[in-house]
Amino acid sequence: MCPVRWYNDAVSGAIKQTVHVGLNAHLLSLGSDYRSAGITWYIYNLLAQLPEIDQGIHCTAFTSERRYRGSPPVELRLSHLPTHRPAVRIVWEQLIQPFAARRAGLDLLHGMAYVGPLGSGCPFVVTIHDLSFLLYPQSFRPLNRLYLKLFARLSAQRARRVIAVSESTKRDAVKQYGIAPERVDVVHNGVDPAFHPLPAGQVSAFRADRGLPERFILFVGTLEPRKNIARLIQAYAQLPGARPPLFFVGGKGWFYDEIFALVERLNLGAEVHFAGYVSTDELPWWYNAADLFVYPSLYEGFGLPPLEAMACGTPVVTSTASSLPEVVGQAGLLVEPTDTEGLAAAMGRSLADGDLRVQMKAMGLARAAGFSWQETARRTADSYRRAVMPVGEGGAGSV
Repeated sequence: MCPVRWYNDAVSGAIKQTVHVGLNAHLLSLGSDYRSAGITWYIYNLLAQLPEIDQGIHCTAFTSERRYRGSPPVELRLSHLPTHRPAVRIVWEQLIQPFAARRAGLDLLHGMAYVGPLGSGCPFVVTIHDLSFLLYPQSFRPLNRLYLKLFARLSAQRARRVIAVSESTKRDAVKQYGIAPERVDVVHNGVDPAFHPLPAGQVSAFRADRGLPERFILFVGTLEPRKNIARLIQAYAQLPGARPPLFFVGGKGWFYDEIFALVERLNLGAEVHFAGYVSTDELPWWYNAADLFVYPSLYEGFGLPPLEAMACGTPVVTSTASSLPEVVGQAGLLVEPTDTEGLAAAMGRSLADGDLRVQMKAMGLARAAGFSWQETARRTADSYRRAVMPVGEGGAGSV
């Protein structure tokens, strides 16, 4: 570790310790597939915001993503290993990362996705995004599930601090891993400023350019079992009358064949469309163009898509599962994730009731305004500082 260094914070005037943090950013992916999803944007936004929020946090990012350029305050340590492959990433995290941390002279490591290096002498914090690999193991490939099942528990128990992205995830971590609640910092994800209401004329032009109808229902997320997509399609089939088309935006994840088979069995091929991966630059236009956003997930550690939809002024129907009520609050319609008829009824009501839609838009915009990546970075920096403080001074095991 580096020797302790101090500086005078220009904002608060307080004397603060400078902390050199290494961030394991090997899950950062700027490609056009399912890996460019929630965890990628968590990593991307923290790397962008941390140096701006706290001048005393010096960041070194370890990654193999050569498309990432970063910003000057962040020092990049690029690996030549293909760590997009899970087996290679595991080797890097557990065998190579301790040596990389030592060479960089870090004060602290941040395992940005569940796991820290168990053989390292460098203290670390770890972020838990959700515990779906424990609660919904059938939704994961065997290698990923086994690694996370074994190493996430050990990492959480050995970490100086644990960052949970929601109160729901904190409750799960405390229950499943037996860690003390006071060691867990809840740090909500943020929403990018790019997600906001866009001019109606430009949104109409976007629809025309993409060949989209005037009205449609939207889902955004990776195609995988935990997203409850099959039930959404079944609920959509129950909508009466001339229903708007249903569009799925998101890359193929795993175990998605049943989704396409269900569309064929219900004879919905002309009404249900799969747009595939959409770039982050284009995604706000999809939210703005949609009449309704539906997200009936079985389990979410946080749930960014409903937040992004609200920030764009799009009415949201989502599920009562895990963290989703914590994110959406009273701004959307909440339905039990296994209630197909209830989901169909909520969708139908949202589409038919114009006054309700106006109310949902206003409440969604107000709700989304309470989440920002700047605040995420600020609370993460606070967690770093607690991690490097001696226990008797309020660090490590206290809040």
